[in-house]
Order: sequence, then C-alpha cells, then structure tokens
Amino acid sequence: MSAKIIDGKAIAENLLQDLKKEIDVRSKKGIRNPSLAVVLTGSNPASSIYVKNKRLACEKIGVKSIAYDLPNETSEKELLTLIETLNNDTSIDGILVQSPLPSHINNDVIFENISPLKDVDGFHPKNIGLLAIKQPQLRSCTPYGVMKLIKATQLAIQGLDAIVVGSSNHVGRPMALELLLGGCTVTICNRYTQKLQQKIELADIVVAAAGIPDMIKGSWIKPGAIAIDIGINRLESGKIIGDIEFDIAKTRAGFITPVPGGVGPMTVATLMENTLLAQKLSTQ
Repeated sequence: MSAKIIDGKAIAENLLQDLKKEIDVRSKKGIRNPSLAVVLTGSNPASSIYVKNKRLACEKIGVKSIAYDLPNETSEKELLTLIETLNNDTSIDGILVQSPLPSHINNDVIFENISPLKDVDGFHPKNIGLLAIKQPQLRSCTPYGVMKLIKATQLAIQGLDAIVVGSSNHVGRPMALELLLGGCTVTICNRYTQKLQQKIELADIVVAAAGIPDMIKGSWIKPGAIAIDIGINRLESGKIIGDIEFDIAKTRAGFITPVPGGVGPMTVATLMENTLLAQKLSTQ
C-alpha cells in the first residue's frame, strides 16, 4: 500500500487563483483591493522567509502588502503603538505580526491587541472563541488550511476518530476545534499524554503539530488513515522534515502530506483568504 500524497502546493495555488479572480471582479466594481500590513520584528531567518512568501502571495493575487520591518530592539510599547495605529487605519484590512517575536516582547499581549476584525492570523482570543462556539469568522490559518487539505481527499470525516499531537494556542487547540466542527471525535495530546502510540494507532486522522522531528513513528499510523504533518524541522544537514516518519508512514496511510510542500503553502493561501474576508467584514 502506498499513500496518496496530498499536494499542498497545488491545492494552495488553486485557492490563490480563485481569490485573485474574486478580487479582480470586486476591483471592476470599484472596490479597492484588500490590504495587509505585515510586521516583521528582528531578523529571525525563518521568519524572514515566511514573510517573504506571504508578501509574494499578496503580489500574486492583488492584495496590497504594506511592510513594517522593525529592528530587534523595538520595545513592546512601540509595537503596541504601531498596532493601535494600524487598528485605526481604515485603509488597512488585515494585520499580521510575524512570530516568534524577540524575547522581550510578550506574544500574547501583542496578538490580543490586534483588532479581532483585522486578525488575519486568527490568533485573537475572540476568534478562537468564535470557532469554539461553532461561529467561525477569521480562523487560525494553519488549522483552517489543514481542513482544506483533508477536504481535498474527498473522504467524509464525520464520525472519524482524529488525534492532534500538540496543544499550542495557535495550532494544536484550534486544530482540535476545527476537527470537532467537522464532525470528528477528537483527542488532543500534550507532553503529559500517556500511551501516545496506542492512541495514534487507533486514529483515522492524525495531525502532528509537536515540532519534534520524526516523533510519530510511521509504524504507528493506522492502515488507510489520513496523516497530516504540520511540523517543520530543519536538521543539522539542512534537510527539512516533519513530525511524522514519512518514508514508513506513506506505506501505511491512505493519504499523507509531505514536508515541505504540504501544510505550509496552505497556511499562506488561507492567510490571503482571511485578508479578503477581513475586508468584507469591515464593510458589513
């Protein structure tokens, strides 16, 4: 048995093209193109790459990207002042503050001060709460992107047993809520979880979001399961791998995402979708 590869690049590209068409139609009706403020603080190499990819996606579909590249020594107060300015700027539809932030800045404080209506990352407690009560608005990009990848398998997931390995506020927890919204029976695991292998072996859907290379052994994957790998881990050799032992898992799973080329492109595409939605919400 060999798993079908879920091609995140291709699915993301289709979404971006659909968004471009919608933006073009709106533009012809006299509606300005959506705008996204992208705030990068410091010079973290990975963050710089992520921000570059997001700005390229903006350019591709006609979203106006406004760059705010701040030095590492930027204070929390200075960053909050910028966010307040962007919140009050009616020409800005979405605000993205790239994480991780420098250690002297509290990530949670920053994200909580972004207007929920401009929170295109879907990190604000209000937006997480709306997802929890089945009234999603601006949804956390990576989990929402994962749901689109699962949808691409054309499998009905209602009633399936899903497990999420990782319980971070921005990925693991909203991922569990997305799967719950999709009708799955959901288990979410953290560092204290016991008998992890046994739990994974029973799961119809496995979503890995722990950030530990090859943490989930391929032999644990249930035959025919959907395996989604959110992990991005760079080895000393420079090779990038996920949290799931891919080479073995792909011989057991029904569907599997590669790393890279799986979840990553969908995160960026869903960010673009959220930016267009934020513009729509601002005119309601």
